Amino acid sequence: MTLPQDVSAAPASRPVPSRPRHPLPDNLICPADRIFDDAGFAVELARLSAGGDMAALRKGAVSYLGAAARAGRAEIARAFAEQPFEAGPTIRAYTWLTDRLVCATLTVASHYLHPLPNPTEGERLAVFAVGGYGRGEMAPHSDVDLLFLTPWKITPWAESVIESMLYMLWDLRLKVGHSSRTVRDCVRLGREDITIRTALLENRFLAGHAPLQKELNDALWNDLFEGTEAEFIEAKLAERSERHRKQGGQRYVLEPNVKEGKGGLRDLQSLYWIAKYIYRVDRASQLVKLGLFTEEEFSGFLQAERFLWAVRCHLHLITDRAMDQLTFDMQIEVAARMGYRDRAGRRAVEVFMQDYFLHATSVGDLTRIFLTGLEAAHVKTEPMLLRLFRRKRKAREGYEIVQNRMTVADPDTFLRDKLNLLRLFEEALRTGTLLHPDAMRLIAGNLHLIDDSVRNDPEAQRIFLDLLLKHGNPERSLRRMNELGVLAAFIPEFEPIVAMMQFNVYHSFTVDEHTIQCISTLARIERGEMVEELPVASRILDEGVNRRVLYVALLLHDIGKGRPEDHSVLGAQIARKVAPRLGLKPDECETVEWLVRYHLLMSDMAQKRDLSDPRTVRDFAKAVKTKKRLDLLTVLTVCDIIGVGPGTWNNWKAQLIRSLYRETANALETGLEAVNTEQRETEAKRALREDLSDWDKKDLRTEIARHYGPYWQGLPRSSHVVFARLLRDIRDDEIRIDLAEDDDHDATRACFALSDHPGIFSRLAGALALVGANVVDARTYTTKDGYATAVFWIQDSEGSPYETARLTRLRQMIDKTLMGEIRPREKLADRDKLKKREKGFRFPTSITFDNEGSEIYTIIEVDTRDRPGLLYDLTRVLADSNIYIASAVIATYGAQVVDSFYVKDMFGLKLHAQSRRESLERKLRAAIAQGAERAGQR
Repeated sequence: MTLPQDVSAAPASRPVPSRPRHPLPDNLICPADRIFDDAGFAVELARLSAGGDMAALRKGAVSYLGAAARAGRAEIARAFAEQPFEAGPTIRAYTWLTDRLVCATLTVASHYLHPLPNPTEGERLAVFAVGGYGRGEMAPHSDVDLLFLTPWKITPWAESVIESMLYMLWDLRLKVGHSSRTVRDCVRLGREDITIRTALLENRFLAGHAPLQKELNDALWNDLFEGTEAEFIEAKLAERSERHRKQGGQRYVLEPNVKEGKGGLRDLQSLYWIAKYIYRVDRASQLVKLGLFTEEEFSGFLQAERFLWAVRCHLHLITDRAMDQLTFDMQIEVAARMGYRDRAGRRAVEVFMQDYFLHATSVGDLTRIFLTGLEAAHVKTEPMLLRLFRRKRKAREGYEIVQNRMTVADPDTFLRDKLNLLRLFEEALRTGTLLHPDAMRLIAGNLHLIDDSVRNDPEAQRIFLDLLLKHGNPERSLRRMNELGVLAAFIPEFEPIVAMMQFNVYHSFTVDEHTIQCISTLARIERGEMVEELPVASRILDEGVNRRVLYVALLLHDIGKGRPEDHSVLGAQIARKVAPRLGLKPDECETVEWLVRYHLLMSDMAQKRDLSDPRTVRDFAKAVKTKKRLDLLTVLTVCDIIGVGPGTWNNWKAQLIRSLYRETANALETGLEAVNTEQRETEAKRALREDLSDWDKKDLRTEIARHYGPYWQGLPRSSHVVFARLLRDIRDDEIRIDLAEDDDHDATRACFALSDHPGIFSRLAGALALVGANVVDARTYTTKDGYATAVFWIQDSEGSPYETARLTRLRQMIDKTLMGEIRPREKLADRDKLKKREKGFRFPTSITFDNEGSEIYTIIEVDTRDRPGLLYDLTRVLADSNIYIASAVIATYGAQVVDSFYVKDMFGLKLHAQSRRESLERKLRAAIAQGAERAGQR
């Protein structure tokens, strides 16, 4: 970290200089005299002071400095836009401009507003930059942290100067953090507070009484820093851990904080703080001479620092404030400013974020290396042994455990056998130890040894599969292998997805991290940790599956992402080549290829199709063919959904997957002909008779006779009971509603019974949207005597069942909407606004018509961007087109939604005419486009 050249103003007791005492710095993003004109300011001060009016002088000085600051910032921003990666010269330029403003206000305050011709020894004042400003790292909107230092107590003159300076700096719109202390105060307060101590560590003299600089630093190093190294390190590491926890704990969080997040700037700064505290280094390059980093590692340090600072500066300039969170909308703008462009199959923002995560990984590697070096020097305490085993195992010959970490005894001997690059990970897992940074350095520097001879070696294949299958915690070795480049070296096809971002709200991790999370989930299920949460998947694994196939399929399931082709198809092609290289048998390779090709099939069927339609189960069973494949695909699907991110898996999805698995397993075991509507209808009627055994037999016969077959097949048993009670003695002008939490669906079930009329589904959808309810599933049926029975499963904005306290308002809103008192389209206009952070996502609209997926319905699938009024808009188009909606299945993936409608025309027939389908598609697209335009404009 190169510090800017110190720029000092004259001591308060000397005449005002007409020009800087030091040469202008030449390492800024643009010439220094174009950022701030010292000579010009001196001339302006002389002009302002000629009148003798100090109030006018202060006002004029602030006005001049304000204009100069704006012009200087604009000059820096222009130069940075032309060189968008040149972060170092840019932050030095902002630092230098801030220096000039601070020193200028000191000159005005001490020489003009509060002149002191003959100061006593106690009437001395020095101004220091501290914290990030002291380090010389200023982003466009960084805080200006100042220390006003006096030899002894603060005098009235010093108070006046400080107060005048601060008011002028505030008038210049600078965010100033300040403290006024003596040298003794600094030592005392630094001893009590690590944050103060850290800020003082980076003090930089700006102007004033120069002797105080030496006095302060002598006191800090002799009376505060020396002998407290271990205390400081542990405090900084604890602070770092807490910071990471608050930021999500993951390096690959998709909206990272550039400053505070894992692998961010603060981690690099922590290394510098610790190094300076222990070794008194002035710049990070000195860490190479100390042996803590190699030249290559330090090059990675500089590249990461340069990139992260560039990103942070662009964020500040785009938002015109101190913004450090790289939100989705900001990612697009920063990528554009830094010159990233779309590539085949990938957006510029995704390429940019992959670079970001690679640099964040580099920061993590550097941190591990640095901290272990401190342990070796006995400055930092060693970590406790990772308790993966009850007892510590001894390392095999050729390996050593140093500081509770696995390393090699003799690097030359180790490298004579290329397979040792894989064996090291196996030995670390076997002994329950972490890898030593020296071992990591050795591996990272010799990745070229992992060539085709290694990839095709049966022993290498055995080692790799054992890492996945044998030790119970494959994610640990996979994550380290991935970070060190071993995974991409052993499976070159994996390299494109390393640190690859998926630019959507749905996925929480990069593609490679998602893959490792999926494998981690599988290992947890195998260890029996998720039996209650995942009973079906746990039972499948208990009964036994081909683990080699399952783990390899999970490893490869997303390997085709990031290219224009369908990633499932491309992934299957890649799996066809990779699986044999991993030592799998031909039949295992075929199954892996099939699983990768169809890894989304079960999820799509469960979430996008009506599981009550027998055709859904029959089609899925035909695709799966065997119980063995069904078992494998079910476990893979569960792991894939959970691996997307926290909160993605819920009871609703669990219920869908369990239902599809159960029905399909039954069909495969007893024959597809067993999946029929008559059997379901008979069982449903029998169940209703049991549940309503206290009803009069005549009323019960009336209830059972009033419904058509699809009603019995499409609704759960509990809903049949609710509707029987709602329909009993209902009047033609009456609307009956039942709202209750449905734990199995992780949603609130809303049942409606009322006289049937055209567009009822759309009006109900509009009413639900008005109260902020998200529809996750819906069914509507008409009775033989003219009543509509509609059921919606709804969630709140957090994806949880609707709060009981809000159900009364929901009832009122629905009543008013159905009575025509509220027009949903007008009321929804204000709610359809897209969130700013989601505007940059691209979700091209896709509309398909499927006449084969159901025996009696046409399935219309609409895949597009989600918004509150979308379902209402779509269903209104269908109603206006005289299309009857039997059911709607809603699958949401972040900001993307897939709405599947099971429909008939007004004559009860499928939509066979192509002209009719094309006309309907045009209307649906128009409604989506109009809604999107509304959402974008508001």
